[in-house]
Amino acid sequence: MKLMRLYRSVRLGLKTLMLHKLRSFLTMLGVVFGVASVVAMLAVGEGASREALDQIRKLGSTNIIVTSVKPVETETRNVSPWSLSMYGLLYEDQRRAAQAFSAIRRTVPVKIVRKEGRLGERKMDLRIVGTTPDWFDLVRRQVIAGRTLTTRDAEKHASVVVLTEYGARRLLATEQSIGKTLRIGGEYYEVVGIVKSESSVGGAIQTPDQEIDAYITIEVARERYGDISNIVTSGSIVRESVQLHQLIVEVDEIENVEAVAAGLERLLQQFHPKGDYRLSVPLGLLREAEATKRRFNIVLGSIAGISLLVGGIGIMNIMLASVTERTREIGIRRAIGATRKQIITQFLIETVVLSTIGGAVGLTVGLTIPWLIEQVAHMPTVVTAHSLILAVGISLAVGLIFGLYPARHAANLDPIEALRHE
Repeated sequence: MKLMRLYRSVRLGLKTLMLHKLRSFLTMLGVVFGVASVVAMLAVGEGASREALDQIRKLGSTNIIVTSVKPVETETRNVSPWSLSMYGLLYEDQRRAAQAFSAIRRTVPVKIVRKEGRLGERKMDLRIVGTTPDWFDLVRRQVIAGRTLTTRDAEKHASVVVLTEYGARRLLATEQSIGKTLRIGGEYYEVVGIVKSESSVGGAIQTPDQEIDAYITIEVARERYGDISNIVTSGSIVRESVQLHQLIVEVDEIENVEAVAAGLERLLQQFHPKGDYRLSVPLGLLREAEATKRRFNIVLGSIAGISLLVGGIGIMNIMLASVTERTREIGIRRAIGATRKQIITQFLIETVVLSTIGGAVGLTVGLTIPWLIEQVAHMPTVVTAHSLILAVGISLAVGLIFGLYPARHAANLDPIEALRHE
């Protein structure tokens, strides 16, 4: 019985709204744009932050990354062209870290040298990364072909190299990739694998790999390239001595990461008073990024909610005007026995119908806008279920809240005065 009564009330509400199609449509537009802006803005915000969050997660929540940094005084000081600048992490730092903290599971040293890679007529500048086989466990990247470095490669000081997909396409092109001999600088290496590289996150942390990387064992890197590199800039040669360019530390449990990072910072300060290193904790950055993302979504949702607020005010304004126009109708209904509750219900149903239809249309528009942004601007967008539920919930709440006052105003009209109204 109640369902039939509700059904009749909804039909009557739709019939009443259809009597003034243009007015109803214009009133509904406020809700349409409000819901669409909530969905679209949250999708853009989610897409903008998710890519960076995913890359930080790929660095490992239990990893700590220490990077050699050239001291500021070394960069600005006037030195002779052939002077030697020494800074950065030491081989001894790796040993000290492993011995000082029982919570450290393993450490991965990284030595970086820039050389030209050449195969026949094809050539490109490569970033040679000398490291251990554990690199590919801590910095997880998809293996496209072949294999990664092995413990046997390190023990035999094998002349093998693992390329990124980008480097393989540039150098090997149509050649058979795996097993090809590649000249890097003045040395020759056998290509044993190809991995996919990731772009840098930017800001406070960079991913350890780049698309121009070529991975060899650190034993071979030390033998063939040493610790001193000559960098040609503006016609002069700068000589630098860096033993390790990076050190990746894996902690046994996620609960121990921040404590080990603080202890590692104190340890390095004792042997590096110039501060020629930078310590990054992906776990801490991940937490900060997630907190920033939540605040960003709240701000975007609040801004979009203002549009719904404006739409709600429009609904209330139109419904008040409708009450004035239908004063005599209300008086007749009260005179023949309609209760105040029935009058309130009728007007609330009309506002909820307006906001519901507007919300449905707004969802369609809101889902279309992120798709257009991806197609035109090539920006990542992510529409989440909670943003859809939030938008629909707010649109229904707008209908109820802003329709309540006009409905109560209509129900409180004196029946006799309403019948006299012209």
